[in-house]
Amino acid sequence: MSSFDDRQNVFENKFALDEALLFKAEARCCKLFGLWLAEKMGLPDDRSMSFASDVISANLEEPGFDDVKRYVMPRIEEKGLNITEEEVDTKLAEYFVIAQEQIKTEAE
Repeated sequence: MSSFDDRQNVFENKFALDEALLFKAEARCCKLFGLWLAEKMGLPDDRSMSFASDVISANLEEPGFDDVKRYVMPRIEEKGLNITEEEVDTKLAEYFVIAQEQIKTEAE
């Protein structure tokens, strides 16, 4: 029975690690996306980091990036930018891959 318990512990630990890495990757993705969008919005450097932090915070509402889109789309429209929701989805997917690679590299 001990080997079963050991195996269960290994799976639980791996799950916890995977979830932690996913959380970090989503946060990094939101930061990268927020900085990209801040540049598109013409925000000054000091405001760009603050905006990226706001995007990260917006992502804490629910799993996935729908909460991020709900946060940024009104701001995009406010600034009169020609950025569609599909482009937001594409950029988030692109930055999520980059974030995962960065997190993986840092863990090695």
